[in-house]
Amino acid sequence: MNRISSLILFLALVLGGGLALGYLTAPGEWYAGLTRPAFNPPAWVFAPVWTVLYVLIAIAGWRLWERDRTGWPMRLWWAQMVLNFLWTPVFFTAHQIGLAFVVILLLLAAIIGFIVTVWRPDRVAAWLFMPYAVWVAFASLLNGSIWLLN
Repeated sequence: MNRISSLILFLALVLGGGLALGYLTAPGEWYAGLTRPAFNPPAWVFAPVWTVLYVLIAIAGWRLWERDRTGWPMRLWWAQMVLNFLWTPVFFTAHQIGLAFVVILLLLAAIIGFIVTVWRPDRVAAWLFMPYAVWVAFASLLNGSIWLLN
């Protein structure tokens, strides 16, 4: 597989998977009925933010895939993808706010571990994950606050 084909595959996997999950588990009446903190962003913010983040995540994963498909950085990349895709159904479908909080904290740890692990061999991939880390840290605070309020 050439480099462009593998980039397209990563974009399709991450962006397509994330958008499909968002569509299949869209917040409904249950979420609308929750007490949320004052700093909860408006609903329209989430789709564009996650779209940009998924593109950055895909590019970072692709860069590592091209370098070393079986090393720790790639394993951490896959771990964060599993946790990322797990959080949405745990929160929005299973309505398990506390369990979702655990998942998102593990996700944040995986993201930070990824950044630390790839900092030396691929600083671009590390920087691509910085906005993701900031957003997931904020989302963790939001998830934890919703859990406490409900």
